[in-house]
Amino acid sequence: MEMPRSFRHFDELDPWRDRQHMLECMSAVAETADVMTFTFRSDKPAWFRYLPGQFVTLELPVAAKPVMRTYTLSSSPSRPLSVAVTVKAQPGSIGTRWMFDNLKPGMMLKAFGPLGDFSFVRHPGEKYLFISAGSGVTPMMSMTRWMADCAPETDVTFISCARRPDDLLFRSELEVLARQMPGLNLGFLVEGHEARHGWHGLRGRIDAAKLPMLAPDFLERTVFCCGPEPFMGNVRAMLEAAGFDMARYHQESFQPAAAPAAEELAIRAGPTADAGAGAARVTFTMSGKEATAVPGQTILQTARANGVRIGAACEGGICGTCRVLKIAGDVEMNHNGGILDDEIEEGYILACCSRPTSDVQIEA
Repeated sequence: MEMPRSFRHFDELDPWRDRQHMLECMSAVAETADVMTFTFRSDKPAWFRYLPGQFVTLELPVAAKPVMRTYTLSSSPSRPLSVAVTVKAQPGSIGTRWMFDNLKPGMMLKAFGPLGDFSFVRHPGEKYLFISAGSGVTPMMSMTRWMADCAPETDVTFISCARRPDDLLFRSELEVLARQMPGLNLGFLVEGHEARHGWHGLRGRIDAAKLPMLAPDFLERTVFCCGPEPFMGNVRAMLEAAGFDMARYHQESFQPAAAPAAEELAIRAGPTADAGAGAARVTFTMSGKEATAVPGQTILQTARANGVRIGAACEGGICGTCRVLKIAGDVEMNHNGGILDDEIEEGYILACCSRPTSDVQIEA
């Protein structure tokens, strides 16, 4: 009888690679009415190598044209034979709603990553303050689960905010972890009328009065914040007003980077450059097409304008979905953590944030 792959020794396994492996759904578990956790393993024997707090981008076969969606891993790399994402179906969501309605154990998905800079490994501190709202708790859970397995003495204050008590994700698990981690201090904050009945914790939104109650020494901590953009903006403004050292503030966001301003593009192209003078030739070797990229135009924009398909999601250099191989030529790439150094050394670029500075050949 063949030994189940989950029991094979790690010495026999290679790390999971998104260019070679697919993800196989192992389970789909409802956390709340609109939140589910999906757990995956590799379609071939492999283990997952990533930093706690990083994300993956899933290619979801919603219709004839797949959609890309980026989700933070809620699992911990200390348990490397599977990965999990905990996702919330927002009103009007397309990709996440497809997952809720269709993704079942045994189904395969293409994934890109893991990637991302939002991790205490990249931004270490002596002690930490995690502040989250709603499903923004997922990277904090990944980091806390890793700490519980590998560094249970870590000093962490964990503040989780939600509209209703039932929306506090992983509350029971966190309470168990707090009994195992002497330095883990929990704070739950619930707003809304539903919190008045049967809720004995703090009510309302996090503000300058409640933060010192939940984390008296917050000025001394390294802060990680994740949640809706307005929530993170409020936390950031509150810390700045309190005199917090913002070099120790880190937040998770999948918002695209702003496109360069017209003035910046003009400076790059030169004072007398026009579309012809500053243009570069882009050869897409797989599709057999050649195109002209005007000054400031990205490889992705050039591809779309000429009918060459390159998958993309965030379009801000974050998710890594648009990674392609540059065979020849030079580009200026301004990414936001969506590509690894060894991939760059191999010749890969992110099409969404790479602008040719010479004639180039792209495998697409």
